[in-house]
Amino acid sequence: MRYRMAHYGPDLQRQRICIGVCAIAGAWTLDAIGGARDGVASTIGIASPVADVVAPKLRDTLSMRDPGQISLGGWLGARVELNATRRLTHVDLEPLLAGYRNKPGQHPWIGEHIGKWIHAATLAWAYTGDAALKRKLDDGVRALIATQEPDGYLGTYTPDKRFRNERDADWDVWSSKYCMIGLLEYHRHTGDRAALDACRKTADLLIATFPAQRSILAAGAHQGMAATSALEPVVRLYRATGDERYLDFARYIVAAWDEAGGPDIVDALNRTRKVQQVANGKAYEMLSNLVGLCEFARVVGETRWIDAVEIAWRDIVDTQLYVSGTTSHLEHFQTDAHMREEEMPHVGETCVTVTWIQLNQSLLTLTGNARYAAELERTYYNALSAAQHPQGEDWTYFTPLNGEKKYDADITCCHSSGPRGMALAPLTAYFLGHDGESPTIHVNTLETSSARFDLDGHAVYVRLKSDFPHRGSGAIRIRTDAPARFGLRFRVPDWAKAMRIRGAEIRDGWASLAPRRWRDGDSVRFAFDLDARLVPGRGFQAGREYQYWGPFLLACDRDASATDAAIAGHRYAGPARRIEQEGASPMRFRADVVDCHGRPAFVADLLAFADAGVGGRRYRTWLPLAREE
Repeated sequence: MRYRMAHYGPDLQRQRICIGVCAIAGAWTLDAIGGARDGVASTIGIASPVADVVAPKLRDTLSMRDPGQISLGGWLGARVELNATRRLTHVDLEPLLAGYRNKPGQHPWIGEHIGKWIHAATLAWAYTGDAALKRKLDDGVRALIATQEPDGYLGTYTPDKRFRNERDADWDVWSSKYCMIGLLEYHRHTGDRAALDACRKTADLLIATFPAQRSILAAGAHQGMAATSALEPVVRLYRATGDERYLDFARYIVAAWDEAGGPDIVDALNRTRKVQQVANGKAYEMLSNLVGLCEFARVVGETRWIDAVEIAWRDIVDTQLYVSGTTSHLEHFQTDAHMREEEMPHVGETCVTVTWIQLNQSLLTLTGNARYAAELERTYYNALSAAQHPQGEDWTYFTPLNGEKKYDADITCCHSSGPRGMALAPLTAYFLGHDGESPTIHVNTLETSSARFDLDGHAVYVRLKSDFPHRGSGAIRIRTDAPARFGLRFRVPDWAKAMRIRGAEIRDGWASLAPRRWRDGDSVRFAFDLDARLVPGRGFQAGREYQYWGPFLLACDRDASATDAAIAGHRYAGPARRIEQEGASPMRFRADVVDCHGRPAFVADLLAFADAGVGGRRYRTWLPLAREE
């Protein structure tokens, strides 16, 4: 399949790097985003993705930009760059491919890693245009496809163990799922026919096996949820090919949930409204199924499936979500009592964090509701970035709110999932919606950044220059070669006090400027109060108090502050104060701490939770809430 090349200038790499470096240095100029006027197009990526054959029946309210149409700078943009340059380009692919070449693999789910890497690396390449990463990506895809057997099997199990639910042999379909996800993303951004054909062969074998030979529930752990999570790529394959067999198979997967012994996902959610009471409560696998269910709802056009997903989302936010923006303890959804202990090392599995991001991303594009954008922000600036080593080369499996971060450079599901989540970050920054008949650009970031939109037959570039996260001010400038009519919406976070944008109506989490004709050089300034604040915990986190700076959860770091023993029984006297270090990374803060009688005890040094705990240092994110006398 052919694909057309987008226009981009020779300074693409330099300017993307400039955005990240300038963000860290704090040396902003408006032209740091995209360079001089002639260089505007250089923020645009490599290739226009291959269009789906099948349009969804349930249309998205917001459409995402392609990775190459966005440049994300600032604090989060620097983390995205590190993910690409320090992690994805350096992953050794040989251990990830070994089980495919010499079966059986090292462990039952070793097959998931290469597909996850291909997915993340494809997004990173489409965003950065890095030639070395593209060469490595091409080699990895070719090597994986070369292991596919004549019947379509693409996995790491010996023939006697395939597609079963036995000890050490219950992750075969799960691994096939990630191969399809990675290869479909690669095909989408390259047009590579071999990748699409490999996906079709994999799916054809699944169709020939289930339910003809056995139920798909009999081929996956956690009451079959590991296997039925293949719903997501099966639906995507249907959209990419138009082959009705894949839609029929997707319908079978959804129906299989209700078989005897199955996870009963939708009915259980409608009945109990509690994710902890669905199947065995395994968070990663359940969320993976819910992401697939959103894709299924799109193609069949039935909102009842989204209703069930939103029941799960609401319960997670109300009863399962930590202040860092992740969920799960010991990899499961839990009761309140099992999520509250003082120090829990097995909190916030990174795979769960990433799949939570995917679910919110899907619901945001479907509905346009700012509450999903708020959760994306919470998770990106806290749970996901805290799981990533600040230097970008490593990830944690769990990310506790108090204790230690275990960076171990191992091959785990979370080391492969984390980079996928970070590679998705640019896609959450800008969207296109509509206000009546007029297109409306949605800005969902406070970071210095830029994005391209094609409106009225013209390329429109939105450039955001921001002082965030140091100060609450910035400006948006429009660059276009001809006037274009559109509206502009800017998300207003709950923590951004007194957001000020001249002429904007603030409603439902968005500051909206009515559609009008914009000309080259038009600009809009914004300002808000960016302060530290103390936030009391709620639900299972009640009785605790957390320090925040904007979206950043802060943490006491043991090497820079007091020991856990000294902190125990103490509380914050008030909000933290930022130590003025213009452009410095990491940001640093101080907070006065008092004893149980309200007497000054010591001054705590704090970092962003995302930066705390490096080098094995212990940290904590909360102190007890002051009791009413």
